[in-house]
Amino acid sequence: MRKICLVLIDGLRNDTARTECGFLAASIEAGRARAWVMRACLPTISAPLYETIHSGLAPVDHGLFSNEAIRPSPHPNVFSVLKGAGRSTAVVAHSYFHTLYGGSPFDPFEHVEINDPEAPIPIARYYSMEGYNKANPALPSEVDLCAQAWQIANSASLDYLLLHSSSCDTLGHGYSADSPEYRIQAWKVDNALSRLIPRLKSLGYDVLVTADHGMNADGHHAGDEPCLRNVPFIVFSDTFKAKPDEVLDQRIIAPTILDLLGVEPPRSMTLRSP
Repeated sequence: MRKICLVLIDGLRNDTARTECGFLAASIEAGRARAWVMRACLPTISAPLYETIHSGLAPVDHGLFSNEAIRPSPHPNVFSVLKGAGRSTAVVAHSYFHTLYGGSPFDPFEHVEINDPEAPIPIARYYSMEGYNKANPALPSEVDLCAQAWQIANSASLDYLLLHSSSCDTLGHGYSADSPEYRIQAWKVDNALSRLIPRLKSLGYDVLVTADHGMNADGHHAGDEPCLRNVPFIVFSDTFKAKPDEVLDQRIIAPTILDLLGVEPPRSMTLRSP
């Protein structure tokens, strides 16, 4: 049975992914992966686009427009649909994902590690980055995140695994997208993925790599600039039929994951996989 891992690299611009992520570029060049430009929905803000990526709805339809207004998702989403179908999910991700899909607001003392088959997401490893700033980004190591994802994938029978990295977004805010700190961090994420993705492929995973939004020269994101809306969509899978020059809609991700897993997407997910 097919298994899916979505790697969500927060704040990674499409052009930065193409120029700085050597492992991903090498995989594309060798024909082991395929890449498209994906157009993020508006506003280009993290929590609203996490909800878009997992519900298939644009923010104007799901109603979440800022990180400050985050709440449990009231819409059918990848996690709830798979749970209802008797499928298994896991995450290594920022705590926002627990608030959205884990069933309650995030409490680091209760939810940093979850192993509960009855939970909305039965296996989870969350990080909070509470209090981060430019002097102290409070970031987990990329290789540690990848190692956690590998330990879960290698020890549990999963259908869907989410791996979410916040470091490009965090350093982009601190130094801007035109900085060496941002560009080098994109490579550091890529370097960690170069050790994880072959392992996941050895277990039979299809791996999808994308971003929620990009980053601009002001160290900001929210609006409609191409550098904010154009993100990578890189696929380690032979199932995608989209034309190479097609710009993909971010709302396809949720129904695509469900289609690949053989689970019927809900009617609210109106777009279909390429």
